Amino acid sequence: MSDKLVIIGGGQAGFSLAAKLRALKDERPITMISAEAVPPYQRPPLSKKYLLGEMEFSRLLLRPPSWFDENAVELRLATFVEEIDRAARTVRLQDGTRLDYGTLVLATGATPRTLPAAIGGDLDGVYVMRDKRDADRLAGEMLAGRRVLVIGGGYIGLEAAAVARHKGLEVTLIEMAERILNRVAARETADIIRAIHLDHGVDLRESTGLRRLIGTNGHVSGAELSDGTVLDVDFVIVGIGVTANDMLAKTAGLEVANGITVDSFARTSDPQILAVGDCVSLPYEGAQIRLESVQNAVDQAESAAATLAGAATPYLPKPWFWSDQYDVKLQIAGFNQGYDETRLRPGAREGAASVWYFREGRFIAVDAINDAKAYVTGKKLLELGRQPDAAILADAAQDLKLLLA
Repeated sequence: MSDKLVIIGGGQAGFSLAAKLRALKDERPITMISAEAVPPYQRPPLSKKYLLGEMEFSRLLLRPPSWFDENAVELRLATFVEEIDRAARTVRLQDGTRLDYGTLVLATGATPRTLPAAIGGDLDGVYVMRDKRDADRLAGEMLAGRRVLVIGGGYIGLEAAAVARHKGLEVTLIEMAERILNRVAARETADIIRAIHLDHGVDLRESTGLRRLIGTNGHVSGAELSDGTVLDVDFVIVGIGVTANDMLAKTAGLEVANGITVDSFARTSDPQILAVGDCVSLPYEGAQIRLESVQNAVDQAESAAATLAGAATPYLPKPWFWSDQYDVKLQIAGFNQGYDETRLRPGAREGAASVWYFREGRFIAVDAINDAKAYVTGKKLLELGRQPDAAILADAAQDLKLLLA
């Protein structure tokens, strides 16, 4: 029986698992299969410094290409797996090649949602933002004075709008829900972020959907909005969320429910197959959730590596996220799902603030806007399982450090 480890996916999660195994002195053969043509790299800077032209791609690489040879990790690029044969323990690549495995890890990530062709989603000049190819295509469009429509008021859409304004473009952002960040943040956080974008000249329209895109000679040239407004546009960025890449797992008969279902050791319904990163639905406080973040991709993958190396411990997520927009850093600790109370606290300096989330009286998350102290304090409280003192939290004159005393 093969002892080979095959990792499907060349992103942060797949690489982190391989790197951790080698750090743990695990010597089993490892093959990584990636649909991309370049070695594993950091994705977050793609929509920020890389798109702005402030960072060379070589600086985004998680390791230099030589690392893979030096650590006996076979890297198969620009190819993908078409089928998993669980009975034979093989995977079939697009060229028909079959690879055997002793253990298989699915790190297949997620795919951006796109617009239907029926409303113009297949026109040239309509983009999503997920990988290097997307960023490279968008870079050629980011020219001062051009008009861009951003569809979606989540973090991806807002970050794209910030980059476009920084480059001198005219930006219209539409959000179908009643407000931006409707699914992921409290109204207080949305109010702060909205004001920042309005101050930077974004034409931000909430409760506004897209009726259709208008094309000229196959290229997008306009957009009709749900209120009947027609805009002239040079290109469009679609930021309406992602879906887990779980079809390969589903076709192979693995348990799937809004992502590949795993336990706290990253094991799927097949004990020889693990799954990590954005593609999975994992246990968190009695529920199965998806955590789309670099932090989760790394931490869960490293926990899975420990499991494979014989030092199994359950993965207990400690979520944290961030978003950079203009000169604003939004840092998030915890997971605000199901919150029923929020408290807004002004920061110590102008423009700084934090929003604290509670569920049934228990502190569960904090959004910190240009307020590193609030982020660090809230993150530490969550790690310690402690509740913030309500009186200290309510009094902006009190030092947040007192919450940890």
